[in-house]
Amino acid sequence: MGKVMAVNISPEKGTEKQNVGSAEVIEDFGLKGDAHAGKWHRQVSLLSYEAFSAFEERGARIHFGAFGENLLVSGIDFRTLPVGTRLGAGDVVLEITQIGKECHSGCAIMKTMGECIMPREGVFARVIRGGIISVGDEMVLLPLEG
Repeated sequence: MGKVMAVNISPEKGTEKQNVGSAEVIEDFGLKGDAHAGKWHRQVSLLSYEAFSAFEERGARIHFGAFGENLLVSGIDFRTLPVGTRLGAGDVVLEITQIGKECHSGCAIMKTMGECIMPREGVFARVIRGGIISVGDEMVLLPLEG
């Protein structure tokens, strides 16, 4: 079980996101107002708060959304979850579609931070069911549907 620590969006891909506190999550699309939303397999990006904090403890001056993550969640190690895992937060249901990613050249995050943890720590999901997601919401692993 986890807790949503930040809900982040940005109008442009490859840039840091800003914590908006709450956002509408649109089925098979992503977070309303976020550049990564769309009809593809990486509609929502997730990062564990623990990975973020470990990077911060190494002396980095970062803020929520610095790695381009949509959802920063405490208490869930996303790297250990297989593709196909479903997560629920309120009415929202997400399904993990990809673990990690390759950073594209010219990434603003890499230029600003000197390193990006999303390639090894982040996961991506598609929206199975939409709703509102907010800081403080509980996130749980959902049973596999059979």
